Amino acid sequence: MTQLAVSRKTQSLVVTPAVVAHRGASGYRPEHTLEGYRMAIRMGADDIELDLVATKDGVLVARHESEIGTTTDVADHPEFAHRLTTRTIDGVVLHGWFVEDFTLAELKTLAARERLATLRPDSAAYDGACGIPSFNEVLAMVGAESVLGGRSIGVMAELKHAAYFDSIGLPLDEMLLSDLRRHDLDHPRSRVTVMSFEPTVLRRLAHRTRVAVVQLLEAADKRPADLIAVGDPRTYADLCTREGLAWIDEYADGIGAHKSLVLPRDDSGAISTPSALVREAHRMWLTVHVWTLRRENRFLPLNLRRGAGPGAAGDLAAEAKAFLDAGVDGLITDHPDIVLDVLREADVLRSGGQGSRTA
Repeated sequence: MTQLAVSRKTQSLVVTPAVVAHRGASGYRPEHTLEGYRMAIRMGADDIELDLVATKDGVLVARHESEIGTTTDVADHPEFAHRLTTRTIDGVVLHGWFVEDFTLAELKTLAARERLATLRPDSAAYDGACGIPSFNEVLAMVGAESVLGGRSIGVMAELKHAAYFDSIGLPLDEMLLSDLRRHDLDHPRSRVTVMSFEPTVLRRLAHRTRVAVVQLLEAADKRPADLIAVGDPRTYADLCTREGLAWIDEYADGIGAHKSLVLPRDDSGAISTPSALVREAHRMWLTVHVWTLRRENRFLPLNLRRGAGPGAAGDLAAEAKAFLDAGVDGLITDHPDIVLDVLREADVLRSGGQGSRTA
């Protein structure tokens, strides 16, 4: 049955198991748009998840990453052609247009585009119809939707490329705290969670705010960019050990784990038995969210793929049930409606016919 849990560190209320809309209802609308976030909220998502990067004039905006050539129509704007460039971010060489080279006013002249247009043509039909929102706009919208729907909606905000933005004089944590205070959300019961793949910025924030903090964990063989920069050899697999989780427990309330860290795939590409990660994290009172659940075959384990082609809809519901059985506290998904149906069915079964989760 759906419950409201209280974080032992922040005293913030969290819905468990939670359905978190990854970049909004991004299976149906271009990601990181007010329209996508609003759609997810009205589907019934408990939280929306968004990635934050900084503009040239120091404003947080919602984009998956700093480079925006694939998620906006910037290439169609001749006035910005001279800003096409190449730079290295987190050790990766990228060619395109970058948020930090634009002011907020300039970004507001651009329109969002579907990043996975081949897989999601229905979403791509909305290309050009949605703008790029600032974090302030997202927080204002969530506040309005919370009042309209009569329920508190959570915001899980990921700071992207934090060490890189530090290096160019645009500290994301400073901007985040400023925006939260502007909306009176920098307190332990605000339903705001701040996340990052980089421990450094989270450790810094843990001493400055009491909103919930979640350490994101990539696939086991990868390494946090900030640790690489200082010569720390640890991988995400190292952070999943008891020692690594104890270190995370010093500053975080939970972890956001790549799916493979909780439900590894066997040699055939099918779901295997759960790892010990959820059990070990829960021993330390760390919550566990998993990412990212998507319905297209391309993203599903082999045994849950259905139909022909990578874009065909597979059995996302079965994958969601498998993660619930593994004991996770939150499911981060592009298709919140499908995962919500799974939670509602589980609520009904557990309550003997009357579920507790509302639409």
